[in-house]
Amino acid sequence: MKAPDCHDLLGCRVCGLVQEAAHASCASCGAALHPRAGGNLQRCASLWLTALILYVPANRLPIMSTTQLGGTTYATITGGVALLWEHHSYLIAGIIFIASVLVPLAKFAAIAALALCQRYRGWLSPAAATTVYRLTEFVGRWSMVDVFVVGFLAALIQMGNLMSIVPGPAALAFGGMVLFTMLAAHSLDPRAFWTTTEDLGEAE
Repeated sequence: MKAPDCHDLLGCRVCGLVQEAAHASCASCGAALHPRAGGNLQRCASLWLTALILYVPANRLPIMSTTQLGGTTYATITGGVALLWEHHSYLIAGIIFIASVLVPLAKFAAIAALALCQRYRGWLSPAAATTVYRLTEFVGRWSMVDVFVVGFLAALIQMGNLMSIVPGPAALAFGGMVLFTMLAAHSLDPRAFWTTTEDLGEAE
């Protein structure tokens, strides 16, 4: 029996199973199979830019308001990190700073680099680009730590004027930013890192 040509094979983007391109859906998970998408860079750029716009209010607006003994104070993400640091909660402050400040900036840079790699061949090696893509997908699941902490505190601390915590508008902006960065990363097709310019043109 003749082995199928490599150009007649497709990898499922959901489970990774490699199978013949003649199938409309994956034999393992049932997801729809499609060749390398050529028009995904415009979609990625739009989602990336939307997330970047949301990053500004997510860091400038208060992410939570704390009412204590009748007085209300507002805290941004960086202000909350500084407050936790002053109260010697170094571990929590470090986790929130990494997850809410450093990780989003790293994801913006990584997605931009991957898009440039897919647009301009040879900018990164296929193996390096795939590693960066997988790392971006992995850290994406931890990007909502700050919103989770605010939601947890808001649900836990509700004692009227004595003390209560309410999420601020930055929580919505931050959640939208995380969502759009995840969609931007998902819109990239890592299989395109391993194709030539001619192969990508055929897929378009």
